Amino acid sequence: MRVPILLLLAGLASAFTPQGAGQPAAFDLVILRGTIIDGSGARRFTGDIGVIDGRIAAIGDLSARRTSATIDARGLFVTPGFINLHSHATSLGLRVAENMLSQGVTTEFLNADGGGALDIVPQLRMLDSAGLALNVGANIGFNSVWSTVVGNADRRPTADEIARMQKMIADNLENGAFSVSAGLDYKPGYYATEAEVVQVLEPARKWRTNFPNHDRVTPETKFSARAAVQETMRIGERAGLVPVVTHMKVSGRERGSARVILGQMRANTARGVYTAADVYPYLSGLTGLGALTIPAWAVDGGIVEFRKRIADPAQRQRIVAETDETIAARFTGPDGILVLSTRRRLSDYMKEFGTTSPGEAIVKIMETDTPSAILGFGQEDDLVKIMQYPAAAISCDCGATTGATGHPRNYGTFPRVLGRYVREQKALTWEDAIRKMTALPATISGLVDRGYLAVGMAADITVFDTATVIDHATFEEPGLKSDGIRHVVVNGQVAFRDGATTGVRAGRTLRREAWMPSRPMTSATTARRFSLRGRFTPVGETEPTHAVVIALTQAAGARRATGTFTSTSLKDGTVLAGKSYGVVQVAKGWTSVTGRSTWTPTNEERAFTLTVDQSDPHAAGSGRTVTFEVSGAPPVRGTIR
Repeated sequence: MRVPILLLLAGLASAFTPQGAGQPAAFDLVILRGTIIDGSGARRFTGDIGVIDGRIAAIGDLSARRTSATIDARGLFVTPGFINLHSHATSLGLRVAENMLSQGVTTEFLNADGGGALDIVPQLRMLDSAGLALNVGANIGFNSVWSTVVGNADRRPTADEIARMQKMIADNLENGAFSVSAGLDYKPGYYATEAEVVQVLEPARKWRTNFPNHDRVTPETKFSARAAVQETMRIGERAGLVPVVTHMKVSGRERGSARVILGQMRANTARGVYTAADVYPYLSGLTGLGALTIPAWAVDGGIVEFRKRIADPAQRQRIVAETDETIAARFTGPDGILVLSTRRRLSDYMKEFGTTSPGEAIVKIMETDTPSAILGFGQEDDLVKIMQYPAAAISCDCGATTGATGHPRNYGTFPRVLGRYVREQKALTWEDAIRKMTALPATISGLVDRGYLAVGMAADITVFDTATVIDHATFEEPGLKSDGIRHVVVNGQVAFRDGATTGVRAGRTLRREAWMPSRPMTSATTARRFSLRGRFTPVGETEPTHAVVIALTQAAGARRATGTFTSTSLKDGTVLAGKSYGVVQVAKGWTSVTGRSTWTPTNEERAFTLTVDQSDPHAAGSGRTVTFEVSGAPPVRGTIR
């Protein structure tokens, strides 16, 4: 297929300084002779990876090139760093992130399930100032916005309140939020009607982002997981966002019907509404004991109002009965509910209280406490089918932490998938599992320069042993570390070596820009072509500054693009020229490629990322824009004719 592409180059000369002109630059790090799985889903191959200035500079036989440091990866798999779409990391945990680095994770996205900061600017600034062991992006949470403006009561927002919520969403997206996350299963976000959610999300439409939602399972649908997924898909479509069924599960009475739900998601994608998911490899979740069990009307107004209601015998009886029904319909029973503060099962409390009602036991506990709990919900064959869904990313619903948090997912998720579901059960291939941990979550989130091992991409790299990778954390001992992850590189620096953290804080805060849409992954079997010839005019200027010629091709199944690209200054004749190229990514009206470029007269090399957007909703006129980023210089945007 033929994809027109725009290019540019203005004011980038300052990024290039003489440095041994004409001589190959020495690598900062070379990972030697590993079995490379590049994240695209394509077959593995053996090679070396060279890193310069935090970017991948070359892939191939690099044994003769100079380098400052090496990692011997013989007998090991080398992959992009894993990307966790659904993080509940703590700020302190992110400084060391041992539990995540030991799982191979190099990037996390905060403010999941609709929660988190109302303003991501100070949140990210604070994290930056403290130092980060891995990369961090942030979402803006629908629930946080709703509860701040509307409060805890079940009531309809005014027009002014809708406008205030829309502005909060818009401001955070403008400041780099990657998505609008939601947890419509949690109060008070639960009280928002579907139409109100869509209305609040309206400013997100032009940002072409995604809507990761903890699906709302309601008594009105008889606690149907299928109905909950359908609501997420409807909201995403109506709001113009990619619906993401977050920590996807098939629960309670609908267990065993994953094929039906996934069929609905496939059908949605087939008719043009790309529908994604994330999933963790466990059959129990962790949340507040009453968060998903107590009926919504009973907690209207918050915990104080709830405790007034359970003091009334008639209301208490109704609450208990409806809680019993919820547990029967959604979860695996009182034996599958573990209260974390005491490490006792709900069935043990029932015996102590002398009741056969799990609802009565929960109400009695919540008379004085609001503990967290492990809640069993699913069955194994559903989990496997969800993980096999092509657009389901592996995610952990956890995050960087300094200690055990009650659920083994905080220490075991990614190695568990690799060891249990790839090596042992062969439910996934190595290539597909890595794709689901790297390039797939990158494209869902909108990242353009992470998720692949390719020239020009950020050097986030995980090295692991396929023979030993496995989780050890359990619900009884949730803080046990996994085995098999040998080395982890974050932005070109070794953050985890020989199974231990190095103390290096090379992580960065990431911000999503207008040219970074959520999108389906480009298949490794898709042939791609760029072609362009014209003049580039930077934003804010009226006259063109560079003449651009581009002709790039990536054949079906090829690991990299080939061809030529030049940008010649109309003022002084200096030339920026592509030297080597990485992966071409395409979506509707949008194209991106990374690579290495040289600038005459010095022949100095720099990594670059080029993005062409033919339907940019932020642009005036045709909406056709181009963004060019060279390492060491700010992005340059403009148009080409």
